[in-house]
Amino acid sequence: MSDHPAQGGPKCPICGRPTMAATRPFCSRRCADADLVRWVNGAYRIPVADDEAEQAPGSDGTEAHGLIPRIP
Repeated sequence: MSDHPAQGGPKCPICGRPTMAATRPFCSRRCADADLVRWVNGAYRIPVADDEAEQAPGSDGTEAHGLIPRIP
C-alpha cells in the first residue's frame, strides 16, 4: 500500500480530505489524534432515555446483568 491519498475514495471523518493508507480512515496522524481526543473527552456518546438511566440494575426483578430472574 502506498501513502498517497485515495482519489475518489473515502474521506477523512474529521476534515473531509482523502484518506491516507498509513492513517486510514483518517487523512493524517493529526486527524487521528483529534478523533482520539474526542473519544477521551466523551464527545462520542450513545444517548439514553431518561427512564432507562434512572432505573437501577436489577430493579425489574432480574440480576444486575438482566438475564436471570430473582427467585424469592
